[in-house]
Amino acid sequence: MSAQTTDNGRQHQQSPLKTERGATTIQDSVVSQVAGIAAQEVEGIRMGSSTTQTVGSIMSAVPGVGSQSESRGVSVEVGEVEAAVDLSMSVEYGRIIHQIAETVRTNVIRRVESLVGLRVTEVNITVSDIFFPQQEQQQEQ
Repeated sequence: MSAQTTDNGRQHQQSPLKTERGATTIQDSVVSQVAGIAAQEVEGIRMGSSTTQTVGSIMSAVPGVGSQSESRGVSVEVGEVEAAVDLSMSVEYGRIIHQIAETVRTNVIRRVESLVGLRVTEVNITVSDIFFPQQEQQQEQ
């Protein structure tokens, strides 16, 4: 990206989405999916509250409906060159919550900025629940 100087002398980065040959528009749903997948790349978290996880697991069995699981627990505001992301997730019991949240935040910013080309202004994270993977494995058996 090339730097440009504004009228007041400050520099800002030119967006890769706006060029002299045209503009590229990224839909909110694309940013939601990228952010959701990026968050799920971090071990020890599940996206959404326990209620949305239950509903999501039921819906994933329905053909054509389960494809939205990547964006479960994700809300975005997308502008022309910037995006803000809100995440709701559960964290595995025993994990250090603030470290997991920062790891998720860093990964979401890195992925959205590199894959989508939007500058991420903020990633707000709500930890709405904890989960116990050992209990879930026993219940499945």
